[in-house]
Order: sequence, then C-alpha cells, then structure tokens
Amino acid sequence: MKPIRKRLREVFPIYSTLWVFGMVCFGVTLGYSQEVTPRPKVGVVLSGGGAKGFAHIGVLKVLEDAGVKIDYIGGTSMGAVVGGLYASGYSARQIDSIFHDTNFDELLSDYIPRESKSFYEKHNDELYALTLPFDKLTIGIPIALSRGLYNYNLLNKLLHNVRHVRKFDQLPIPFVCVATNIETGEEVMLREGYLPEAILASSAFPSLFSPVEINGQLLIDGGVTNNYPVEEIRRMGADIIIGVDVQDDLQTREKLSEATRILVQISNLEMIQSMKRKQLLTDIYIKPDIKNYSVISFDKGREIIAKGEEAARESWEKFKKLTSRNYQLIEKPLQQDSLQIDRITINALKNYTRAFVIGKLGFKQGTKISYADLKNGINKLTSTGNFSSILYQINPFNDSEELELRLTESKNKTFLRFGLHYDGLYKSAALVNLTQKKILFRNDVLSLDVGLGDNFRYNLDYYIDNGFYFSFGLKSRFNQFNRNVSTDFNNGAFFDQEGINAINVDYSDFSHQAYLQTVFAQKFLIGGGIELKHLEIKSKTLENQKQIFEDSNYLSVFGYLKYDSLDNKYFPKKGWFFNGELNSYLYSSDYANNFERFTIIKGEAGITRTFYKIFNLRLQSEAGINIGDNGSHYLDFVLGGYGFQTINNFRHFYGYDFVGAAADSYIRALATVDVEFYKKNHINFSANYANLENKLFKTGNWLQTPMMSGYAVGYGLETVIGPIEVKYSWSPELPKGFLWFSAGFWF
Repeated sequence: MKPIRKRLREVFPIYSTLWVFGMVCFGVTLGYSQEVTPRPKVGVVLSGGGAKGFAHIGVLKVLEDAGVKIDYIGGTSMGAVVGGLYASGYSARQIDSIFHDTNFDELLSDYIPRESKSFYEKHNDELYALTLPFDKLTIGIPIALSRGLYNYNLLNKLLHNVRHVRKFDQLPIPFVCVATNIETGEEVMLREGYLPEAILASSAFPSLFSPVEINGQLLIDGGVTNNYPVEEIRRMGADIIIGVDVQDDLQTREKLSEATRILVQISNLEMIQSMKRKQLLTDIYIKPDIKNYSVISFDKGREIIAKGEEAARESWEKFKKLTSRNYQLIEKPLQQDSLQIDRITINALKNYTRAFVIGKLGFKQGTKISYADLKNGINKLTSTGNFSSILYQINPFNDSEELELRLTESKNKTFLRFGLHYDGLYKSAALVNLTQKKILFRNDVLSLDVGLGDNFRYNLDYYIDNGFYFSFGLKSRFNQFNRNVSTDFNNGAFFDQEGINAINVDYSDFSHQAYLQTVFAQKFLIGGGIELKHLEIKSKTLENQKQIFEDSNYLSVFGYLKYDSLDNKYFPKKGWFFNGELNSYLYSSDYANNFERFTIIKGEAGITRTFYKIFNLRLQSEAGINIGDNGSHYLDFVLGGYGFQTINNFRHFYGYDFVGAAADSYIRALATVDVEFYKKNHINFSANYANLENKLFKTGNWLQTPMMSGYAVGYGLETVIGPIEVKYSWSPELPKGFLWFSAGFWF
C-alpha cells in the first residue's frame, strides 16, 4: 500500500481539476441565472367608482415613487379612464394635472360652448327650460343626461400619440378594459379597437351617459358585470397583481340620501359579493378610505387623490421588493398635435346631406385643424339635436389622416319644449313650443312658439339648413302688450294736443318674412329677404273713446350681418358680438296718409372681458338712423326698460321706464361691471348714455353731451329657466327711479 501522503499527491490534481471545473460551471450557472431570471411581471387592476377613482392616481404616484415598473394595466369605468391614460404613456402626475384642469360640471352635462352653436341653436338654448321628445301623442324622456361627447372629445385629444394603435397590447403598457352588453347582460373585454371609444363605453354609467355601440354591441359601464377584472390581468401574464378597489361597500339607509348613491348600491350588490373572491386573487390589495365621498364628488378630487396615496404608502415595503433596478420613469411631454385631414368619410344618412354635416363641422377635406377645431365641429353637430349618437375615429390615410364619422340619426323628430318668463312689459307668460324635423325636405325644421299669459304671442319658423350653402326660411310672429307709456310715437304731437304726458296703449305687431342666409367665413351670418308687417297702435282718449294711431301694413326688404362669440347671452365672461341690419320700407297701406319710402339702418357691437376670475367688464355701443322723409314715426327707435325680448326698434335703456322715449335716430353707449361673487350669482352695476332725436345725425347733436343718461344696480341668478334679475334703475333727468324684476329666458 502506498503511503497516504503519496496517494493524495497523486489524486489531488484530479480532484482539484474537478473542483475548479465544478466551481467554474457553478459560477457560470449562477451568473447565467442572475442574468436571465425574469423580473416578476407586475399587473395593476383599477376598479370603477366614479369620482372615487381619483384615488387611483394617488396609488400610481406612490408606485412611481417606489420605482415599480407596471407591465400590464386594466380597469373598469373610472379605472379604465385612468388606466387607459397611463397605458398610453402619461405619468400619474400628468394624469393628476389633466384631472385638475378638467371641468367635471361641463363633462357631466356634456357642455357645449355657446360659440360652437349656430345662431338658430343659440336661440333655442336661450329660450327653453325643458325639452322632451314627443311621439304619437306621448311625451318621452331622454335616454341619458349626457351623450358623453365632452368626455370623448377630451379623450381623443389626450390620446393623440396612440391614435393609430388598434390593439391595446401594443400600447406602451398593455391594457384592457371592461364594458357590459346592455342587451345580453354579458361582460365584454375590450382588448382592441379605437382606444377613446373603448374607454367611453367602459365608463358609460347608466342613466348618466348614453350607451356606446361598438361592433354591433350596445355597451354601458363595465361595473355592472365586472368592476375589477383581476382574472384578465392574470391571463395577460402578470405574476404579481396590485389591485385598487374604490367601490362602495353596502351603505345604510342614512347614507342612501341621493339617487346616485341608490343606483350605485343597486349595481354594487353583486360586485361586493364577488369582490371577496377577487380579493384573494390579488397579491397587493389596496382599498383607500374614501367612504365619505360619493361617485360624483368630483369637486373633492385633491382630497381623494391624497387618500389613494395614503393607502398606497401602507404597502411601501411590498412595493420596494418589486422595484426594478434599471427602471426609470421618463415623463413624455403632453403633446396634442394638429391634424391634416385629407379625407372625411360619413356613414350613409337618410335625412341629412353630406353638405349639411360638413357645413356643421366647419372644415373640409384637405384642411389642417387643431383638436379645438375638431371639438368645435363635433359640438356643432351635437347642438343640432339631429343625431342620437356621434362617434368618430382618426385613421391613418396616406401620410395624413382620415376622419371617419359614425352618425346615428335621432328617431325623435318631434319635441315639446317649455319655458317661463316675466318682465315689466309683456308681464307673465308660459311658453310652449312644438318642434318638428324632417317634414318636407332633408335638413328642415318647423318650430312653433306660443306664449300664454297676460299677452298672447306666437312665433312660427320654418327653416331648411343647407350647411355651407344658402339656407332658406319662413317666419311669422305676433307680439302685443298693453302699458302706460311716456311717448306717443309721434314726436309728442298728441301729448301736446291733449295736454298729457303719458297714455295707455295697446301695441301689436304681426309680421311675416321669407329669407335666405348663409355662413360667411365660417363665423358671420349673412342674409336677407322680404317682410310684410301689420302694425297697430291704439288707445282710449281722455273722453274714454277709442283712439287709433296706427293700423297699417308695411312691405319691406331687409338684410343683416351677425357675429356672436359671447359665451353667455345674459352673463357673458368673454367674447364679442356684432349685429347690423338694414330695412327698406317700400310700401304701406298708410293709415295716417303720411307714408313716404324710408330706410332704417341700425347696428350694435359689444365686447366682454374677465379680470381676476370674477370681475367681468362689458362694453357696448349701438346706433340707428332713419333715412328718408317719412312722416310716420311708429317704427322709430324706442328706448326704456330692461329684461324683455326686443322687437322692431325697441331697445333697453337704464334710467327710463319701458317705452320711455322715441325718435327716428339715436346713439347709445353702455358699460357694465358684473361680479360673480358665488357660482351663478351676480351683482352688477351699469351706466348708459344716449343721444336721441329726429334727424340726429343731420343736426350733428350726436357728438354733444348725452341728452339721456341712466344707471342701474342689480342682482342676477342663473337658473334652469333662465336668468332671474332684480334691478333698481334711475336717471338724473327724471324725478324717480324704477325697480324692475324679470325671470326666465326672454321671449
């Protein structure tokens, strides 16, 4: 036997070689495993919950602070909104800024700016307090409070950078959201399509937003069937799932004090039960303490985001274990580029022409537009009320874009509208309107207003809207009032003869028009036509006998040019307007035997600006002139009063009572300071000055110190029936002031 030491020397090279080889292999294996062992894929699930979904932003902020890279994200309703934005490349802080800058009152009401509406549609919105569909003698109710177009326009703008992505797993972060098929009651997983449309469908809360049709399926809020799609995120490949649950727990009767809370409770009954199972599938479950907020607490967004951050901080150590060493969040700039629209496609329509649709959009093929232009065009289409659904996609087309419009024509052709009004001239009235669309031609509408109250009135309007081309219309109206007035419409001749300074008159105007009009430069309304007017003014004399001052028919031709970008007719904060009119009276039945042909030219312009958010300054000027030697003064300019619908040449004037002064020419300047000291509550002060005289511009007196002046201080409240205003008005030229009250839209 060899000595042990010698034996070891012989075998050691073999063992040492094997040991070194083994260690090298282990080292290589260890290094390889460190290099290729995949990082756990992190998926995030965001539940629905309306305004409570603001908490998602807070949670995402904390995940970013912890350095957690999100590989998959999905959600329902508000979770789909936040998740979709995050998947498209926005950071949590950028989403925070977006939500902070969003006016949720406008979003929920589907607000359409006044400047986006046609003159006809502005008139409708500023006349009626309530509009209801009417079919087969049955009054209907709208399918929802909002069609969600404000939200849809906003999403299209925000998702500009991924507008051509049609498969959601190709987004910067793979994404999925859930909707519900309202016809079958089944959940619908949206993994592909047009991203803004998918998010809109997932967040279409029943009764608040209209359903969205995608691929033949009528979809509503996914929270009805699956408010927490954790299984889908797991199937996408997530190893670790972080879930944020902002659903309400079941509320007690004390908490169920609002209709929205009751609706949420009903929709949550099944979800709360299934949430117990879904929670077990979630690796890191986060439920912010937001029980004191509701699904419509959008004004509490900052607080709810903070609650989300607070809840996420409790899982900070768990987040740090998921941190990716090489991951660094890079915020992309918020870019909303312009669009070169080289093709516009519109689905087949039965009752409206392509020219009508393009005319409302305000831009044609081959046009470079901004998202503001696109939003404005969609708003114009919406404000017509002719379409129950308006959806669009921005598709690639050669090296530019295609705007694909999908319009669903409204089945409602008949509407009943209602309004209320009171002022010191026409007194009280209830307004009933019947509107019928598509009677004889495509694009036509017939509207009949009837004012029932102290003074019966009506207005009939038939209009064919041809978009960019000339449109045609017929109008007929009747107005009347009875009042003690301070002018006799005849330069004081009757007052001097009878030795009086006021008289009670019955005034009535019965007018009919045929006109053509079009939109000029996409902003100005230009038109003209022919008018037949019957004017009657009568009273009782001092001996209690009927006295007729005027009972004549007038035939005239007229033209007008209008522009109006004010954001609100009654309490504007920005914008300006111009209105110029010409009426040439060619014929009269001449009750007083003193008619000669004459022409009236009048114009007004004004501008409004806001300072320090609550101070609004309005400046306005107007003038009118009678050209000719007409001996009849019953169509003169009449100044005085406030709060009534003006016809013919009646004009408001502070300091003087209704129908307080008249002449054939005038010039007036007005300044108003309005302070919105609380939402929709206004205090204002106005001052106006005027020169009013026959042949004013011939005498040159219009340049002299104002003959008339007046002031007013008032309070105004914006309501659903229109403005409610109280004003005290006075003039240095008169011995007493006047207290005026008016309520409702002017008609």
